[in-house]
Order: sequence, then C-alpha cells, then structure tokens
Amino acid sequence: MKEKAINLRRRFLAALLALVVALIAAAGATFAWYIYNTGAHTTNVRMAAGAGVSLQISSAYDGTYGSSAVLESFVGVLDPVSTDSIRNGFQKVTEFTRGAGENQPSLVASIFGAAEASDYYMTSLFLRATGSGTTVYLSGIGFEDSDEKAPISTAIRIGFVVHEPGQNKPAAAEYIFAISDAKNPMKEYNTATGEEGYVLDSTKTDGTTVRFVPCTPANFCRYDPETGLTTLNADSIPLLTLTGGSGRYTDIVQVDVYIWLEGCDEDCTKSLCDTTLKNVSVSFSAYNA
Repeated sequence: MKEKAINLRRRFLAALLALVVALIAAAGATFAWYIYNTGAHTTNVRMAAGAGVSLQISSAYDGTYGSSAVLESFVGVLDPVSTDSIRNGFQKVTEFTRGAGENQPSLVASIFGAAEASDYYMTSLFLRATGSGTTVYLSGIGFEDSDEKAPISTAIRIGFVVHEPGQNKPAAAEYIFAISDAKNPMKEYNTATGEEGYVLDSTKTDGTTVRFVPCTPANFCRYDPETGLTTLNADSIPLLTLTGGSGRYTDIVQVDVYIWLEGCDEDCTKSLCDTTLKNVSVSFSAYNA
C-alpha cells in the first residue's frame, strides 16, 4: 500500500512538472501580436502633412490654412491591432490557444477585444482648394525607421477616413495604405491561416480573417514641386473632390488620419521589439481634369 502511494505521488509530481514545463514553453512561444505589449515602440513620432500649390491644409477646421501643417506627435505604444474597415473599429488579441494546424504558430490568437484609442494614432486634418471641382490624391508618404535592419514601417498602415464637406459631417469613404513595399527579413506568418495578406474581419469577434489588399505607393499621384503640376499614374486613387463654397475657397473637407501596427501582417514580428518609427509625413496634391 505504501509503495502504491509512493508511485502515485511520483506520477503526480511528474505530471505537475510536465505542466510547469508546458506553461514555460507557452510563455516563450508568443508571436507578433503579443510581444509588443511589453514596451514602447513608436514614441515621439513627428507628424507633418503637406499640400500642393492650389490645395491648402490645416490641423483645425477654423485654423490657419497653408501648404503644410504640423500634426500632433504620437507619444505612446503602438500595440498590434487589425481591421479591414477603420469605421468598424480595431481589434486586438486578448487570449491565445495552442496552434493545431500544420501552418499555425505554437500559439494562435483566439479571443479578441476592441482596441483602446491609445493602441493606435488618430488625428484629423482639413483640406480646401482655390478652385472648384478639385480632386485630391495622395502624392507621398514619408517615414523613417529607427533600425533599417528591422524596419517597423513594413508592418505599418496609414488609413484615411474622408468626411462629407462641412464641419462635423459624417464619414463618407475610407482608404488604407501600406506605407512600404519592403519586407522584413524576419517575416513570419502569424495568423491562424498561416497565410499572407489576411486581416481581422471587422464584422466579427471570433478571430476570423479575410483577404485584404491595402493601397500602396502605386496608387499615389505624381507631384512636381517646381512646376506645381500634378499628373496621374494608371493606378492613382482619388481620395476626395473639393467643390462648392462661397468666395475663393471650396467647402472644407475633414480627413481623419489613422496610423497603426497591423498585427496580422507577416512583417509584424518579434524582431521589431526594440525598433521605432521616427517620423511620418503625408503629402496631398490637387488635380483638375
């Protein structure tokens, strides 16, 4: 009887030890979503926005309009979030389960919650033009990584939510851009599908991912600062059209700017723990057909 009790105790201790080892292994097997919660990654980012000759920009609806505006800097932590629609909101992972599929990582994001406003950057800018019927395009996104060998820019998204003309008007359209065509040398597929090019479905909360292709620099227009002329590429995407108004200016249009770390991007990896994005700038240009 005593020997049986000793054997049971040994098996219990062995099982307990195995459980501890498994927990330690799980704690060390986190992937892109999780590791960013432990430190600051994009701090004191200087923001700027510029416009072409006939286009004016301001950081306030009734503020001073000109060819450029300095927007509020981002001071904080960019936690990985994901969405296929900014207006539906962002989600971030809150719990993990062990990966079961062949292409899944050791831990898979399994439970998601709404993101906090501090997880991403958001501000608003305001555009007007000197000529009615002016179409506005994005002509450039500038950025600077803190570490070129581990570029966080490859996993950054910039989104624009365009409102109806006037003050405090509802949103009418949105556009999401990947700011870099480069790839992180340490890239890995961190979604449950194990595939590239998926983000969280913003209409669901169960971790479902959907295929999503963001806009890229190929969708910019071309702006010549010396001549003030804007020309279009074959794939240039118009963001908004400025019309109406009384006097010499068009109606003002509000554009909300979002910057986030896309947690479902394969470039969002552990190698980015100590990197930052130093500067971000966006440039808009007016085009009159």
